[in-house]
Amino acid sequence: MNSFSFDLLATKGRSRAGVMHTPHGDVNTPIFMPVGTQASVKALDSRDIDSTGAQIILANTYHLYLRPGEKTVADLGGIQKMMNWNKPMLTDSGGFQVFSLGGKISDEGVEFTSHLDGSKHFFTPEKSIQIQQKIGADIIMAFDECTPDDADEKYAREALERTHRWSLQSKEEWERVDRVSVAGNYQALFGIVQGGRIESLRKESAQFIASAGFDGVAVGGETIGYNMGGTATVMNWIEDILPKDRPRYAMGLGSNPQDIIDAVALGFDMFDCVAPTRLARNGALYNGKLKIENGKLAMESEFEKNRLRISNREFATDQSPIQVGCDCYTCTSGYTRGYLHHLFHTKELSYYRLASIHNVRFMIRLCEEIREDLLSS
Repeated sequence: MNSFSFDLLATKGRSRAGVMHTPHGDVNTPIFMPVGTQASVKALDSRDIDSTGAQIILANTYHLYLRPGEKTVADLGGIQKMMNWNKPMLTDSGGFQVFSLGGKISDEGVEFTSHLDGSKHFFTPEKSIQIQQKIGADIIMAFDECTPDDADEKYAREALERTHRWSLQSKEEWERVDRVSVAGNYQALFGIVQGGRIESLRKESAQFIASAGFDGVAVGGETIGYNMGGTATVMNWIEDILPKDRPRYAMGLGSNPQDIIDAVALGFDMFDCVAPTRLARNGALYNGKLKIENGKLAMESEFEKNRLRISNREFATDQSPIQVGCDCYTCTSGYTRGYLHHLFHTKELSYYRLASIHNVRFMIRLCEEIREDLLSS
């Protein structure tokens, strides 16, 4: 199949279960996407990632543009072939990185300095699409301006209008190249809702992006994922404006497992975050189980933020798996908390792999369990 579509299969309140059809396979939603910034989910190879049940991976346009370069990715057969991952991929537009690095914004685009060698570069909406076309992911993002939470209404308005112009320019470039990657596969294009923490602007942006003909709608800005209270406020403003027949992507959300549960309840379908692998590398391992509390799904765990600190002395001789009942490779293969405690303190490389497998699988399984609950309702 060389196209993209989304089927909504079940709803419960605002919560949704569906399936995205892409050229590299189907993706069941709600779905957590592990982040493979540089075409690699840190510490894991493609077989490890597959073992977690991951259906789709996110890669970073900014980093791949700088190294190895989008032409090299294309010459290697595209992102999937390069990284030996024959399942769906998503690339961001590079916008968040160039803004977070202090890029100089104009109506034409963003000038930024490479964090690798200090060289100057300039991203326009057209260039972002061209780079993503060469990288070859199944889902690509329109170029946008990530609006900070503390933006005043004047700045937020200017950023919103730029984002809307850039989204149309992105779409025009996408249509110019016939909506396909250099490998000839259809690439779905998602637009991004911005507007900061200002209700009228968020509603205006949601209406604009919803009516612009994108394959999916993402909700961006500093508050999304970073501030769950703010995320809920924004989604409450715009949820009834967003198309029911297209996937909804909460960008950068997924640090705490409870955030995924809450985001699904708000009406989101897709999530990504570097936190599961980053936390794993730093000794924080997810632990907890899904429960029903007052008729709603919630996490139940004896540990703060649903994660244990494997560095703590209490785990030094603990012969339990990270979580009893977890079906990840690490927990089912006999690796104990005590052994992982030892690996962490001795900085053995195998620790990073074993810990990351568990954390990624935890988030994927959580989405599977939420989906199962929705489909059985």
